[in-house]
Amino acid sequence: MPSTQANADVFWLAFQALSKKERETVVERLLQDREFREDVIDLALLEKRQKEPARKLGDYLSARRNRH
Repeated sequence: MPSTQANADVFWLAFQALSKKERETVVERLLQDREFREDVIDLALLEKRQKEPARKLGDYLSARRNRH
């Protein structure tokens, strides 16, 4: 197992061992970091829209131009 995966597993196990209030505090602290927060939002949007049909970039840009 690569060391990055091993480190992630250690942190994940430690996180799971925390009380709910402690986990909330850790997440709140993580979300205070702007770059991390933006990454989490991006991942959530990707997950939410994963099953949407794909369309060509040209079609999207054309539709966008027509809206404005």
